[in-house]
Amino acid sequence: MIKKELKIIIISLVVSCLLTFAKFGAYFVTHSVAILSDALESIINVVAGAFACYSIYLSGKPKDEDHPYGHGKVEFFSIGFEGAMIFIAGCLIWVKAITFFFSPHELHKVDSGLYVIMGTSVANFVLGKFLVSQGKKAPSITLQGNGKHILSDAYSSIGLIAALGLIKLTGWTYIDPIASLIFGGIILYQGYRLMRQSISGLMDETDKQVIDQIVQLFTKNRTPAMIDVHNMRVQQYGSNYHIDCHITMPYYYSLKAVHDEIDRLENQVNKQIFSGDAEFFIHMDPCTSQSCPLCLVENCPARKHRFEGKVEWSRDNVLPNRKHDIEAIDK
Repeated sequence: MIKKELKIIIISLVVSCLLTFAKFGAYFVTHSVAILSDALESIINVVAGAFACYSIYLSGKPKDEDHPYGHGKVEFFSIGFEGAMIFIAGCLIWVKAITFFFSPHELHKVDSGLYVIMGTSVANFVLGKFLVSQGKKAPSITLQGNGKHILSDAYSSIGLIAALGLIKLTGWTYIDPIASLIFGGIILYQGYRLMRQSISGLMDETDKQVIDQIVQLFTKNRTPAMIDVHNMRVQQYGSNYHIDCHITMPYYYSLKAVHDEIDRLENQVNKQIFSGDAEFFIHMDPCTSQSCPLCLVENCPARKHRFEGKVEWSRDNVLPNRKHDIEAIDK
């Protein structure tokens, strides 16, 4: 899978290089700061693509003594680096646009620049969609991040095409720096979003959507012996996940019976969500008399209290580090 991801990102890098040359060619012909803005962002595509190549290579290396969870975290560094580069490009675009107001210059061959940007916009849109699609299949946040950045480049080019069209029709050259300021703002926001995603991943921020998927599958594959689930934590390492949780089961179950139950649950969750790329660490808690009102085991030989109700698992009650009690039924 890693070899496939590397091939994809290398293709992206080559295409980005060609499109960057085309955009700079259009800038030298037209002297448009808006086109220069687009070209500067394309340089970021190239630099980010090169860094993504290395991060994908590194994330594919096997676990070792120094990295017991693998090297997947480097992908968060990758998108953080890309976000920072995008943010810097946005600042440079604003500086160039503001400079134009104090030192305006004439534009040339706007129609030629218009055609070049139209072609590069279509190419970026196709490339971006391809990267995002492949990144979701992998899954690879590096491919997805790179694809989203290239898509933002394609979308901003649509506005650039409109601006160049207006300049050609009206001759108002001040549309050029105004459009550049708008594009710079869009690029700054995109850079911020990628840096925010990078920080979230490095800080192991809870992905609520993934948690909900896991809880749904736990519920779907629940057996009467699974009395309680709590203290769930999910960490992402590139395309790999590490899942911790506590499950309460009857204290009189044999070690083999407990292992079989958990092994079946792990296999189902891995198969249906993570394609085998999730590592589980499930701590087993023996039931106590407090568990009896929630226990679904029929004819339990150790029951101290009658069954009162079933706890429906949700993100709100599986994340805290506490066992469920009868009050959880009413919540």
